[in-house]
Amino acid sequence: MAIIQEFREFAVKGNVVDLAVAVVVGGAFGRIVTSLVNDIVMPPIGYLARGIDFSQLYINLSGGTYESLAEATEAGAATINYGAFITTIINFLIVAWALFVVVRVLNRLKRKQEEEAAVPEAPAEAPADVKLLTEIRDLLKEGRP
Repeated sequence: MAIIQEFREFAVKGNVVDLAVAVVVGGAFGRIVTSLVNDIVMPPIGYLARGIDFSQLYINLSGGTYESLAEATEAGAATINYGAFITTIINFLIVAWALFVVVRVLNRLKRKQEEEAAVPEAPAEAPADVKLLTEIRDLLKEGRP
């Protein structure tokens, strides 16, 4: 029973729940980025590259002739799908850039909070009797009566 109790404590800890949420959100973010690359970024790049559809770029290793990557895949031909690889690299760069921007903003906010915490508060104003005693002390140091 002790191992079940220990597992329950582990599973309910905040870090595990946070990690689970991060994995789910990360998966959804990955699908968004994939759609962004495939549906928004790659078509204009293909258009600028004279109508090339990067998802259809491949090298046929089997020696046969195929009209498309789908046809080659259906026939079981060995292919190197370098167009899909280019798309995946662009996906990675977009995700890396987005994470860089998020981390950069978080670091700025953290640095700002640390700077605000490091600024010492101004000392409270001394009471009138302490001010008077300080003036008397300073006058005595100067040698004035």
